[in-house]
Amino acid sequence: MGSDRYAVISSDGHAGADLWDYKPYLPARFHDEFDVWAAAYANPFADLLAATAYRNWDSDRRLAETESDGVVAEVLFPNTVPPFFDQGNLVALPPTEDDYEHRWAGLQAHNRWMADFCAKAPGRRAACVQIFLNRIDDALAEIRWAKQNFDVLGGVLLPSVAPNRGLHELWEPYYEPLWQLCEDLDVPVTVHSGSGVPDYGEHEAARAILLIELAWFAHRPVWHLIFGGVLERHPNLKVVLTEQGVAWIPRGLETLDWFYRRMTLPEAAEARFFGAVAAGMSMTPTEYFHRNVWVGASFLRPNESPLRHDVGVDRIMWGADYPHTEGTYPYTTEALRAAFGGCPTDEVRMMVETNAANLYGFDLGALRPLADRIGPAVDEVSKPISPDEYPTNTGCAAFDKVSVPNRSW
Repeated sequence: MGSDRYAVISSDGHAGADLWDYKPYLPARFHDEFDVWAAAYANPFADLLAATAYRNWDSDRRLAETESDGVVAEVLFPNTVPPFFDQGNLVALPPTEDDYEHRWAGLQAHNRWMADFCAKAPGRRAACVQIFLNRIDDALAEIRWAKQNFDVLGGVLLPSVAPNRGLHELWEPYYEPLWQLCEDLDVPVTVHSGSGVPDYGEHEAARAILLIELAWFAHRPVWHLIFGGVLERHPNLKVVLTEQGVAWIPRGLETLDWFYRRMTLPEAAEARFFGAVAAGMSMTPTEYFHRNVWVGASFLRPNESPLRHDVGVDRIMWGADYPHTEGTYPYTTEALRAAFGGCPTDEVRMMVETNAANLYGFDLGALRPLADRIGPAVDEVSKPISPDEYPTNTGCAAFDKVSVPNRSW
């Protein structure tokens, strides 16, 4: 029998150190250069200059706020700027040979800061370890380190490959040791929205075009891993797509299945010219997806929830996107009502509790006493909320009254 409150595990949170607090996590040989770099760095991100920036690194205040919003645990992605980066690693371009050593030191400093941050809330925080793809041996060593140093590991954050950046494509044999290690260690591979984007330059339209195309570049690893044979060779590899929406998935899988079918039809031109890879696939793209892929679905919109069976109720993991201004805080219960009002309780429990717990290894038994005190009430979440009741002082898209499904990609 389930509890009368949900143990909400957010599959999408963001955190990171204040700029100068990264210094102790850097090797001493970088300290002087860090001092010069940090003194000159002008942070371009308004949220990291606002009075609420503490939400990224103040453990006690973060716990107080997320608990007040009914969240008992989080999967954490980066948000602040690591040493020697121009911007946060979610959208940063890959390092060059000239700046690799400094950027790698900065990335490792973030990972080690994050290990300490997670340790301040045992069993309640799971961080995605960051890597670069430039030097595969460095990435493998960092994943092994993370497996040993996080109580709950949120997986490895895959910086998907942007076009024309000089990196191997995800379907190339170069990455086989990475897929094998993640499969062997049961470490999920996560692609978060914002990764894999090209350099858009400085034109005033660039940011608008980036926003429009952002999710598409994060979707690309799905077909790269499927048609590249990665999921065929590694049937137990777990892949997570976080903060990329849900509405694109059913139509996207239909499209991938169409291409697969055309590649395997003897009479089709696609089979003659493009069918060699498909001949080595034992399943359809949809079947690979439902076996290997989970979705970190930050605050499902009301028009996305009806698609949950097409995506897989056992694959969807709700996320709050705290502390971003587009996240659900402090209206998580209202966002849950908007997404799940009228849905069966057992399905909601899977999407807000058990899917994430099972994938990442959260101990729901240990979280239950806290959830029974602070979690959103099952009866409350079951009540649909009308657009007229939406909170008005929030930028969260879960409460956008003009809610158009993004089904084009």
